[in-house]
Amino acid sequence: MKSYRKELAFHTKTRRAFINITPQVEVALAESEIREGLCLVNAMNITASVFINDDEAGLHWDMEHWLETLAPEKPYEQYNHNGYEDNADAHLKRSVMGREVVVAITNGALDFGTWEQIFYAEFDGMRNKRALIKIIGE
Repeated sequence: MKSYRKELAFHTKTRRAFINITPQVEVALAESEIREGLCLVNAMNITASVFINDDEAGLHWDMEHWLETLAPEKPYEQYNHNGYEDNADAHLKRSVMGREVVVAITNGALDFGTWEQIFYAEFDGMRNKRALIKIIGE
């Protein structure tokens, strides 16, 4: 069995963003030369997420606004966590959206369902962040 590891770097210009990282994951898969196995992609910061869904702007708008109703950014003083930082809402949003995804690799390709894409979600951006791609198989 082989394994391959690659990090992606992010520095969003906004506090919140959804970024389709499917092309970068497909490049990593090609670099790995693994034809059958599993691909893990995870956020390496507690205020970001990796998830699978459709690449449709209206859906992303809906997700962002739904998350904002669950854990609004402001007022900052509504959260006990806020003090040194003002990102309690980002921690909560990440808890809802999850940390990682795992995708099967079949015949050297990500084995997606219809419309599925991999996204990096940033909830406390404008600083350096990372995501990990770990591929194992043969």
